Amino acid sequence: MFSKDFLWGGATAANQIEGAYNEEGKGLSTADILPGKERFNYLFDPQGMMDTKFDFYPSHKAIDHYHHYKEDIALMAEMGFKCYRLSISWPRIYPNGYDEIPNEEGLQYYDDLFDECLKNGIQPLVTLSHFEMPLALTKEYNGWIDKKCIQYFEKYVRTVFERYQNKVKYWLTFNEVNSVTKLTFHSGGTIVPKGENVDQYGYQILHNQAVASSLAVKVCHEIIPDAKVGCMVQYSPIYPYSCHPDDVFAAMELERDRETFALELFVRGEYPYYSKRLFNKLDVNLDVTKEELDILKQYPVDFISFSYYMSLAWAREGFIGEITKGNQMSGIKNPNLESTEWGWQIDPKGLRIALNKLYDTYRKPLFIVENGIGVKEELKHDTVEDDYRIDYLKQHLLQVEEAIEDGIPVMGYTMWAPMDIVSNSTGEMSKRYGLIYVDVDDKGNGTFKRYKKKSFNWYKSVIKSNGGNLKI
Repeated sequence: MFSKDFLWGGATAANQIEGAYNEEGKGLSTADILPGKERFNYLFDPQGMMDTKFDFYPSHKAIDHYHHYKEDIALMAEMGFKCYRLSISWPRIYPNGYDEIPNEEGLQYYDDLFDECLKNGIQPLVTLSHFEMPLALTKEYNGWIDKKCIQYFEKYVRTVFERYQNKVKYWLTFNEVNSVTKLTFHSGGTIVPKGENVDQYGYQILHNQAVASSLAVKVCHEIIPDAKVGCMVQYSPIYPYSCHPDDVFAAMELERDRETFALELFVRGEYPYYSKRLFNKLDVNLDVTKEELDILKQYPVDFISFSYYMSLAWAREGFIGEITKGNQMSGIKNPNLESTEWGWQIDPKGLRIALNKLYDTYRKPLFIVENGIGVKEELKHDTVEDDYRIDYLKQHLLQVEEAIEDGIPVMGYTMWAPMDIVSNSTGEMSKRYGLIYVDVDDKGNGTFKRYKKKSFNWYKSVIKSNGGNLKI
């Protein structure tokens, strides 16, 4: 059963929710140049995005949480949230990333936001960099490929740790950090020149961010001794498509390289034993110093957080099968599972598997900080009858409870997302995840009014009963 101090709540990201992209001293972030539905075409060609003027940028308005945060937090409090995972927009604090002094108006905004959370009994869980960084660092240094970003990040985190030391006790460094090896701009603000080795850039960025994360752990423990710092990865168990040994090995290799490689750096503080062979295969030669390796080893994270939306299947090279979409990568369609309308395969048992595998390997407390289902929905009679979302969340939470019974220390569960927000993968509002409907369309038009869906009261009852009503 769920512990009495289990952290129930929901999760969002600044660039998907705040809006107010140029208000009160905020600088442009890398997310502020991401278009709407066209964005997928540019995720692997960010230079084309930099050179294009689009009609609409979803992050500029988002759902205007910046001006609605009191209303939104009141709704979370009504549901009984114990925890709210959110992110600080780095360019709201340091508009260019390399500024001498921080932006006081940005600091004050998060002061007010955290105060509102605490007043309502909600513990903030704060991501320091959630798929955005100051755009000026991309233009000046090409983002995280340059080690100067490590010192700028350290300065930024020291500023926020000192400012919010009495308000925030749970921190995450980078969102879905394992994505950066392929999505170098989206996760690292770096544009890979045409013809260059993407893997070389991706793994160097991952290394630089791992060092920055370890420094953040060091600084946080110095300033806020009772605080905890976690890493955050996207994790999908990857099943072998068959029991053929080559399928089993291929699935193991893909999961290791795409998902758990980063955890070796952030949790164990060292490069995995298979990295030499992997880097030889990918023609990767990293710039790594002994001092950086010592920092990784000395300051690992306190806990592991992860997003879970699906499992994936994989097979040996040359296997021909139907491909299904994923959060960051695709896999072979698993005939035993149903899919969302975006092709993400629904696998509640996979969450229990994920929790067991991660704890088996790393023996660190685990925190599920994203889990949810995106659906196209229409508001009818001021609500949405989203029984499918209730079923999705219920089935996943039942598996979390089973994992806890297995003996795994699960700190909490922050579902994605309390209210409808801009989809990170598609830039749409019509891909709705929320327990609260927000009247905004894919072009940023609407009243921005909030409406409770059926799932709102269901989740409220789950939290109130501490999960006791899940089996009813």
